[in-house]
Amino acid sequence: MAERTAVVPQIRGEKARKRSIGLWEDALRRLVRNRLAMFGAFVLAVIVIMAAFGSSLTPYDPNGMDFSARFAPPSLVHPFGTDDFGRDILARIIAGTRVSLLVGVVAVGLAATIGTTLGLLAGYGSRILDEVIMRAMDVLYAFPAILLALAIMAALGRGVTNAMIAIGIVYIPIFARITRGAVLVVRGEEFITAARTLGASHFRILFQHILPNVMAPVIVETSLSLAFAILAEASLSFFGLGTQPPDPSWGRMLSEGRSFFRQSIWLAIFPGLAIMVTVMGFNFLGDGLRDSLDPRQRR
Repeated sequence: MAERTAVVPQIRGEKARKRSIGLWEDALRRLVRNRLAMFGAFVLAVIVIMAAFGSSLTPYDPNGMDFSARFAPPSLVHPFGTDDFGRDILARIIAGTRVSLLVGVVAVGLAATIGTTLGLLAGYGSRILDEVIMRAMDVLYAFPAILLALAIMAALGRGVTNAMIAIGIVYIPIFARITRGAVLVVRGEEFITAARTLGASHFRILFQHILPNVMAPVIVETSLSLAFAILAEASLSFFGLGTQPPDPSWGRMLSEGRSFFRQSIWLAIFPGLAIMVTVMGFNFLGDGLRDSLDPRQRR
């Protein structure tokens, strides 16, 4: 009788794992059928290729100056024109792609790792631990994102590394709140009770049983946060706090181009288009992931 009692939780746990795998496969099929999501994925694939092979896509040095070609309009020689120092704008946009993606991925990765861990602890731990963690998250969440990032940058100083840290801190509360909400739903499921019955440790329950079942909203939020992180990096660089000259950054290129907007409109147009297309790609993919992973969002 005791053996039969021990086998029942194992069977329930196995069924839960198989059901979870089936849901992920079904979500992937729905994602592939979503045309906007696939278009966003294609756009992002092109941007990643630009970031990886940027130096071989254009013959110009992004920081190379040619004063004889200052303010050259878009042409076959310079497809996006040149700036006030004669630097090729296309080469600088391609080089800026690497900076934007690096800041976005590192910052969101930092926020997702810390925020998801805090959300797991808050949702699964004691009431006191939950209150301490979530009230701290509420304090951070109360500040507007860009103002909090500016305040952190003012304390840490300028530079790309500090921009990653600032943006990562800003997005920690979002991941913590999303993860906590998902944990509160999952922790009462039968397979969690089965794991406790079998004597599984809290660490194993958290990271082997609960975490895989709350990853769907975390994945969706990650894709959407990448778009906002790129916007945040561009904003910080626009104010002179992110990427420092002469290294190219889309936000800094916008800041430099506004002084010559009437004379050479392409200085600001093309960096702005790069930001818009990248954010659009992440948003399309994020919306597709949301529709695929959340049955309530199906149309």
